[in-house]
Amino acid sequence: MSDTLSTATKPPQNPLWNAILTALDLLLRGRAFFALIAIIITFSILSPRYFTLGNMLIMTNHVAIFGLLAIGMLLVILNGGIDLSVGSTLALSGVFAGFLMQGVELTGLGVVLYFPVWAVVLMTLALGGFVGAVNGVLIAFLKVPAFVATLGTLYVARGVALLMTNGLTFNNLSGRAEYGNTGFDWLGFNRIAGVPVGVYVMFTVAIAVTFLLMRTSFGRWLYASGGNMRAAELSGVPVKRVQISVYVLSGMCAAIAGLVLSSQLTSAGPTAGNTYELTAIAAVVIGGAALTGGRGTVLGTLLGAFVIGFLSNGLVIIGVSSYWQTVFTGAVIVLSVLLNSIQYGRPGSRS
Repeated sequence: MSDTLSTATKPPQNPLWNAILTALDLLLRGRAFFALIAIIITFSILSPRYFTLGNMLIMTNHVAIFGLLAIGMLLVILNGGIDLSVGSTLALSGVFAGFLMQGVELTGLGVVLYFPVWAVVLMTLALGGFVGAVNGVLIAFLKVPAFVATLGTLYVARGVALLMTNGLTFNNLSGRAEYGNTGFDWLGFNRIAGVPVGVYVMFTVAIAVTFLLMRTSFGRWLYASGGNMRAAELSGVPVKRVQISVYVLSGMCAAIAGLVLSSQLTSAGPTAGNTYELTAIAAVVIGGAALTGGRGTVLGTLLGAFVIGFLSNGLVIIGVSSYWQTVFTGAVIVLSVLLNSIQYGRPGSRS
């Protein structure tokens, strides 16, 4: 009898209303994709130069830098942290690579060492990983808040880059054949099947990180610790190791971005990557990741990076003032955070 009464008191189901809710839910989950499509359509109408193969490749090549930073930032945010040092790590990595490409003089011996490009790349990646490890140790073991630790590293890394160059820029990084250090500009200028190498680098890193998150124990540990670190620790997840690892990987992604950017510019300056950390965070947020940790995908993050890059490029093409570009970008970020709050604030929402 009680079952009959409870069934009778339920409000009648409205198929139209259910369809509307389903459509809204789809739009909310796929907002970065739909925003990107809307941007492409809008600017294609406003400028015939926007939707051309050449411009699309140029824009994607620019997005590669932000995409690489954002992928590393995603790992940190999934863990419930933040990494404000990625822009400075990018600059330091580029300067370090330029320093090695210029030749390292051994004081007192009268010898200058010229490293092959592959060795320069490996040592630069190691430097990025070291900066990330410093962040990870400060946060995981010394319990320094992530915001404070990475803010300090931001200044230290930028300061070291300035000291290494005395505020100047390393130019002419193409190397010399007789020293065996040529090929650094290959990342920035070469194309495979018409697509810039930097784009391949971004998608290769994206595929590798997706595999790491979806097919390994580390990925499960990361999502678990980001969702509830205390519960994950009680379940046997090595939360400190995971925490250090995500910052190391973030530093390495920043180092790769620094190598690609320096290769594109054929120069390395200590001021490169200024405020790029904010763009990386914005891409992750626009891509649907929760700043509280435990939720987010590589695909969403890449879409977020494309939204920012394609929007900025479109505004430039139609002649919008750089001041208004900042306003539009900020508005998109605020809207994305609001939509994230709506999505993850709903009962039972865990996507």
